[in-house]
Amino acid sequence: MTPARPGALAGRIVTPDAVVDGTLRVEAGLIAAIEPAPVGPDAPWIVPGFVDMHVHGGGGYTFTTGDPGQARGAAAFHLGHGTTTLLASLVSSPPEVTATATKAFAPLVADGTLAGVHFEGPYLAAACRGAQNPAYLRDPSVDELRPLVGDGVLRMVTLAPELPGAAAAIALLVGAGVVVAVGHTDATYAQVRDAVAAGATVGTHVFNGMRPPHHRAPGPVYALLGAAGVTCELIADGVHLDDGTLEFATTVVGRERAALVTDAIEATGTADGDYELGGQAVTVRDGVARLATADGSPGSIAGSTLTMDAAFRRLVRVGGSIVDAAHAAATTPARTLGLRDRGALAVGLRADAVVLDADLRVSAVFRAGARATPQRGR
Repeated sequence: MTPARPGALAGRIVTPDAVVDGTLRVEAGLIAAIEPAPVGPDAPWIVPGFVDMHVHGGGGYTFTTGDPGQARGAAAFHLGHGTTTLLASLVSSPPEVTATATKAFAPLVADGTLAGVHFEGPYLAAACRGAQNPAYLRDPSVDELRPLVGDGVLRMVTLAPELPGAAAAIALLVGAGVVVAVGHTDATYAQVRDAVAAGATVGTHVFNGMRPPHHRAPGPVYALLGAAGVTCELIADGVHLDDGTLEFATTVVGRERAALVTDAIEATGTADGDYELGGQAVTVRDGVARLATADGSPGSIAGSTLTMDAAFRRLVRVGGSIVDAAHAAATTPARTLGLRDRGALAVGLRADAVVLDADLRVSAVFRAGARATPQRGR
């Protein structure tokens, strides 16, 4: 799309509350004005830049090894799909690997390539580990975490609140301004609600990697869906969640609490084949990533090959309004991560915008007002 005039985009602008036909004006990388005006019947949609708070890689690149070059490649790939802000999600690893990766990514956080680092593990329940490497699972440790907090690089930690040491870890993380997420957990309803009362504010890919809901043993799913103030991550790829479940969950939690995430791995945007995640072999067939097994039977789902633009389209298709989808893909995750300068098309915020055609496919991406150059992967 060509801007309506220098520093401006014309189309159907999706604001936090409504769709405004008109022009979005940009000055010095910020949204200076949203000016209503008639647009043509083929006018594009303009939505906020997507914010992915749970992603392991993409385009043939991975975050999980802690390699800065790989991280830049993954971030550039997802930028081409509309993700202007993301966390680098690590998986369960030995303490020295986690610490080294966090330190290596600090310059990328400083220059804005990453919004921070997310530890998905190692403080997870073995019974609900999914594709996490069982060799590296361990109980939460404040001694392990304390040197890694306080500088803004570590932004979110997923843990199972029923594990010994979890309460102390939650207190340390919340006190340091790190978002605490509940996930890969076999906790009871009460244990999850206690974690929420202690400051946990996110449910990691709700329904996946946790005890299934049951009407006589509600467990984490009911606790997270029902907890006011908890953002519920949802992987809208049709594999992790049936479309009916996606529709149900977003209806229950509403636009202020639903957050689309990809959980994407390095295979995203590349061919089916054999990959690796956290020291374990992964096989991708028909775009679905699973742990490899000796007998060839389907292993645990191992992340996804999803991009945020595809997740956005799927949520709209199952019945979410385009305003609701913009909240789930950008506004709610940005707010959850404490990123108050982005996540919505509103005056004064950073001019992160995605231009979508009539089929909701990406035609242009702008980050801080500058047009991004798409990178489709290796």
